[in-house]
Amino acid sequence: MNVEMITKQDLQHLKTEIIAELQSILSQQKPSEATWLRSAQVRKMLSISAGTLQNLRIQGHLRFTKIGGCFFYNQRDIAAMLNQNGVKR
Repeated sequence: MNVEMITKQDLQHLKTEIIAELQSILSQQKPSEATWLRSAQVRKMLSISAGTLQNLRIQGHLRFTKIGGCFFYNQRDIAAMLNQNGVKR
């Protein structure tokens, strides 16, 4: 019977290796180019009604993509719209 002793130093080394591996994996995962939101998510985020969101689309203030009957909005476009319409005092 072969018995191996594990020391605190061994556990500390294992912990360091696990953390390094997790950091490597997480750093390789690049955020997607675009985060797409549905109309309900955008309305909730901006605290606006469905009609207001429709007006933003119609007036060309907010770009969208329509697939089937669903509208999708790029999160970067929403941020850009908010930045463009910001009031400086």
